[in-house]
Amino acid sequence: MSDDPADLHDADRTVLVAGPRPVKSVFEQSGDCIARYRLVAPLGEGGFGTVWLAEQVEPVTRQVALKIIKLGMDTHEVIARFEQERQALVMMDHAHIAKVLDAGATDSGRPFFVMELVRGVSITRFCDDHKLNMRQRLELFADVCGAIHHAHQKGIIHRDIKPSNVLVCDNGGKPLVKIIDFGIAKATQGKLTERTLMTSQEQIIGTPAYMSPEQASLTGMDVDTRSDIYSLGVLLYELLAGRPPFDPKKLISEGYHEMCRIIVEQEPPKPSARLSSLGPEDATALQTALQIDPQRLARDVRGDLDWIVMKALEKDRERRYETANEFALDLRRFLANEPVLASPPSAAYRFQKFAQRHRAALLGTMTLALVLIAATVISLWQAQVALDARQEAVARAEKEREARLEAEAVTNFVKGVFQKSDPSRGGRTITVAETLDQAVKELEGSVAMDVARRSSLESVLGCAYRDLGLYAESEPLLRKAHEYFVTSLGTDHWSSVQSGLDLARTLAGLGKTDEALKLREAAVAIRRRMLGPTDPSTLGAITQLSASYVDHNRVKEAIALNEEALQAARGSLGPDHHITRSVLSNLAACYASSGKFEEASKLMQQVLESTRRAKGAKHPSTLGDMMNLANCYAQSGRLQEAVKLFDQLVPLKREVLGPEHLETLMAEGNRALCLMGLERYEDAERGFKEVIGKLRKVLGDAHPQTLSYSMELGRMYAFDLNRHRDALALLQPVLPACRKAFGPGHPVTLDATRALATAFSHTGSVKEGAALLEELLPVMIKAHGAESSETTGIMSNLAMMLALIDRRDEGIAMLEKALAIIRRLPPREVPQREAYFLNLADVYERAGRKDEAAGIKAELQGKRGAR
Repeated sequence: MSDDPADLHDADRTVLVAGPRPVKSVFEQSGDCIARYRLVAPLGEGGFGTVWLAEQVEPVTRQVALKIIKLGMDTHEVIARFEQERQALVMMDHAHIAKVLDAGATDSGRPFFVMELVRGVSITRFCDDHKLNMRQRLELFADVCGAIHHAHQKGIIHRDIKPSNVLVCDNGGKPLVKIIDFGIAKATQGKLTERTLMTSQEQIIGTPAYMSPEQASLTGMDVDTRSDIYSLGVLLYELLAGRPPFDPKKLISEGYHEMCRIIVEQEPPKPSARLSSLGPEDATALQTALQIDPQRLARDVRGDLDWIVMKALEKDRERRYETANEFALDLRRFLANEPVLASPPSAAYRFQKFAQRHRAALLGTMTLALVLIAATVISLWQAQVALDARQEAVARAEKEREARLEAEAVTNFVKGVFQKSDPSRGGRTITVAETLDQAVKELEGSVAMDVARRSSLESVLGCAYRDLGLYAESEPLLRKAHEYFVTSLGTDHWSSVQSGLDLARTLAGLGKTDEALKLREAAVAIRRRMLGPTDPSTLGAITQLSASYVDHNRVKEAIALNEEALQAARGSLGPDHHITRSVLSNLAACYASSGKFEEASKLMQQVLESTRRAKGAKHPSTLGDMMNLANCYAQSGRLQEAVKLFDQLVPLKREVLGPEHLETLMAEGNRALCLMGLERYEDAERGFKEVIGKLRKVLGDAHPQTLSYSMELGRMYAFDLNRHRDALALLQPVLPACRKAFGPGHPVTLDATRALATAFSHTGSVKEGAALLEELLPVMIKAHGAESSETTGIMSNLAMMLALIDRRDEGIAMLEKALAIIRRLPPREVPQREAYFLNLADVYERAGRKDEAAGIKAELQGKRGAR
């Protein structure tokens, strides 16, 4: 619409657009330097001051938006308030929130703030210019609610939500919302009283049309997150009806006290009513912008959308949506044709409002008796409402107090355990795992602790064990916590869902993939239903579910799930959000699992470049993505490239994380694996020994990573170097530890068993080797099936050993069975198929069955000739 309200009050604009427009300033000029920023061109002038396009010259060069605050505000107080606010602002990390980067004062003593430069236009102008329909506007507005909800969760209230502070820019053909000026309103205004709302010349500071009743009130009422809910309601009203509820020009023309009275007391018309009463000129403009007849739009808005908007615009903040997320969820219910939470106000509530608006007329026309009766009824009703409100406030305060005490109790418990631990015991350093063991003992001994707090601590300790790779210790703690949350809070509660996901990660690490899959499927279904498909929490759960699909060889489903999640993450969070990168990384892993190594490597390169841009070259997240890319190269057989990347990565990990950090040691261990694949056995052995030694020192002999690299070194001894005695010495203590840590069917345990059995057979202990493979065979059949190449490999090795320990008939029968399976398998699945023929021929000859041996050799020769 050509007369966008955002254009009507340019005095309040802070829109940062690509093309600067001339703005006069008596203080600063283009080319001036303020601190480490050089002013380039003015972008706009708002109620707080002038916004400049500026260039930061150190420590990095980049373009920023620099807002210089007008005179009349105390610099020291403003900067001090902003420094307090900035401690909370730095915690915000959201794709739809523009960051506030810096603050200070100019040489003339005026405060300035430095913000991320957003080249966009106000959300109202964007919607009109791009002719977005009602659904598209609601979906875009839901992104705004998501960003505000994120800020509220971090303890930040915006206080000045309006179109010019909600910018939209084009992001690869898709609209990207960016909210600006977080924290600045609080820093420059302090308490919203008459003194700070007005200057001595009675110029309004702030944006009255979007101001909540509590902001406009002169009673000193505190502003909380529900004030932003009101301003969001005004913004949605304007997106639907083309105007805010109260005309900005008229508000200002009424004078300060009347303006405040209107905001605090006067009820605005519903959006549908405003649409139905538009004049011809406004109706034409609206029809052009939304591509729909205003009367039809009024019918679409009437009902649910009216009540959603009016619930957000309630004068009584207790009646508004509690959170911006609740607001967004109600809109999503509307879009999905589901029942919404908002509903028409009750008759009693409407009567109360009517009485407030027409008190004089009622007193003049009602008899004294009716007035007394009405007053009595209303008083009793109001007393009950007040009592209910007080009880609700007390209950809310009690919940907040309990949550705070709960968090403090958990923190103090863990902190106390660590403080009680001596730095050394008996001349050796105490590991983190031992400290956690002590914490669990103390928790078990705390008989007076209530169940809720115990469950919270069990969850914290269980996750700590899991993060150390100690899955067996983690499982019972997380399982108990999850059972408590589900029983006491219900399956849909946030704590129940999150504890289920925590438990699922541990179960997956233990190889209990069926149970992990069920927990993750349930979590995704609940979060989709409760939070919507694009919520970051939903997307995070989806990445875990895709990992379970891979564990169950459902790779196609995992790829489809990640591709769907990637589209949602890019659309709602942006391409460089950490959730988007996580989904992209998961998709790369799925491609690698399906053998699409080239596609996987390309995706991981994209992830790495995005993380490097967002976090820097040495950030732990960047190093983690380098590790993923190197592993991807290794999986695809590009071992030289993998080693080259590991050679860059290992020194960075040592510098940033420390030489004994688990991720540093994993990078060194994976480098050794690549060297083994390149047959650089001497370098690989040296690398494995160094890593295993450090892991034993830091995490102990039984840590899964210690066992995994020990198994790999043992395999290299047994299969590549024929150093069977070294393999025997290394693997004999490792195998039982693997069974305990991973379970009998885990790939690490299976490989350790095969390598140890081979070492036994080559050092004269054939019976011990055969016994191990006999234990292994049913596990392989269960894991891979009776007619797989993996299972027939074990059958062949076991048969050869049986033939050597006077169980020749059993060995021959098993070899014949294995060979029958191999004949049915495609040649590409059994690359060493000739060895199976030769093994059976050899056993036949030892048993004196020369004709059968000759037949096998002839068959083998015929197959060679056919090739």
